[in-house]
Amino acid sequence: MTMNNELRIDALLPADMAAKAETIGVKKANLDVASMFVLAVLAGAFIALGAIFATTVTAGAFGSTLPGNATAATTWPTGWQRLLSGLVFSLGLILVVVGGAELFTGNNLIVMAWANGKVSTRLLGLNWLVVYVGNFVGSVATAVLMLWTRQYEFSGGQIGLQALTIANHKAGLDFWQAVMLGIMCNALVCLAVWLTYSARSTTDKIMAITPPITAFVAAGFEHSVANMYFIPMGMLIQSTASPEFWATIGRAPADFANLTMTNFLVRNLIPVTIGNIIGGAVLVGAVYWFVYLRKRGE
Repeated sequence: MTMNNELRIDALLPADMAAKAETIGVKKANLDVASMFVLAVLAGAFIALGAIFATTVTAGAFGSTLPGNATAATTWPTGWQRLLSGLVFSLGLILVVVGGAELFTGNNLIVMAWANGKVSTRLLGLNWLVVYVGNFVGSVATAVLMLWTRQYEFSGGQIGLQALTIANHKAGLDFWQAVMLGIMCNALVCLAVWLTYSARSTTDKIMAITPPITAFVAAGFEHSVANMYFIPMGMLIQSTASPEFWATIGRAPADFANLTMTNFLVRNLIPVTIGNIIGGAVLVGAVYWFVYLRKRGE
């Protein structure tokens, strides 16, 4: 067997990863709009599946979600709750990367191809716009489907209470706090995607994705596409749940007063999106472009 035909299992080095990121960016930017939109809807649904997983496995096990149980908070520390939530939330990006889908936050890395002149500003903007809208559609549609399943009523309503608690917290953030949390989040998300460019196998990709995604969830950072599911899900439960559900969890809709459309958009989605772009496109994409891809003078 010649050297050119040998099986290579070693990970790509950063310079090769940068070249691969550029190639992938060009391919993503040149997708036809219909395919781009459908793949973006899938990505929104995939991230929502990760959010559903995280909400479900952390519901009812911790003090913050057990009304009237003062001792539950000592059963399992908040840090362990966040770690578990992050580990299972990783499902979303694994589905996006391995299954193939278009995610707005990950597509911030297209700036590496744009900065090198391989993608026009028009194509970059079109990709971000179409993918963002598609992600929104996929996330919200998944929230509607989940509402119809009434899964939030399971476990004595604790899943619904967890969903409400998560959404209410996110919708109550300060604008600049949300921007900064968004920056930190997408720096980690894009680092996860960046690491997958070194991978030679599906196993490599999964192992590269899991630690950074777990870190951003555990740290409480904000992901715009995930929030397209988390907050609408809370709003849907708040506005449609039966009196029996509220009696079961010992709460009332007024206890989740942050769940308004204005708060969703102004205090979360807009600032978090701004932060995600800075964290992904600037702190990761632009930095790696500068180091590995920029044209240097002779």
